[in-house]
Amino acid sequence: MSQIAINTSQNVNINFNIAGVGERMLAFIIDLLIKVAYGVSIFYIFFNFFNLGYVLNGLDQWSVGAVYIILLLPVVIYPVVLESLMEGQTPGKKVMKIRVVKIDGYQAGFGDYLIRWFFRLIDTSFAGVIGLISMIVSKNNQRLGDIASGTAVISLKNNIDISHTILENIKEDYVPSFPQVIALSDNDMRIIKDNYTKALRSDDRQIISKLSDKIKSILKLEVDPTKMTERQFIGVVIKDYNYYTGKDS
Repeated sequence: MSQIAINTSQNVNINFNIAGVGERMLAFIIDLLIKVAYGVSIFYIFFNFFNLGYVLNGLDQWSVGAVYIILLLPVVIYPVVLESLMEGQTPGKKVMKIRVVKIDGYQAGFGDYLIRWFFRLIDTSFAGVIGLISMIVSKNNQRLGDIASGTAVISLKNNIDISHTILENIKEDYVPSFPQVIALSDNDMRIIKDNYTKALRSDDRQIISKLSDKIKSILKLEVDPTKMTERQFIGVVIKDYNYYTGKDS
């Protein structure tokens, strides 16, 4: 499975697995089935319970078209609305465990999802052949909408354990040292722990020192080096964050 390195706003590269073409097609089919089910249900209800057919007979062609557009509007805006509300996912993507992300490391916003939705008109033309070809030939399996919005679809099916997450084992009687850690976000902590773990594995003291200084600068902390080493400090910060946010295992 190919990977993409995304540079975060903290200038740290994180590798993600690119969602495969098959995964994206299955997600599309699941979403399509949901939209078809909605369309069938809404017309059944309105024609059988609200006698919509009788109402439409008394309207001109343009008015009839407007009624159909209104009824089917949720189907049309389905991708952009749900991706915005579900942070880059639709029900189909959620089932397939894939997500839309920005390649530049920033959180994808409504404008990005809107661009992807607009280009969907092109990507799905000719029975979706254009979008399929674009995903096959592009470096990161991107369809035209992804290329235009600077996004990619990643897989969330990584095999991970607690050492790859922000979770940290802490004892029930653990006493935190730095309440300032609540100013950090889950993403901040994920980056801190990922880089700290890698630095420990390679015994990279320079990275540990830079990471320690960065955390102290962000949280405005002063730590006595004679009482706590840089490694101990970062370890305590990770544990404190888990303590205050309730993310203990």
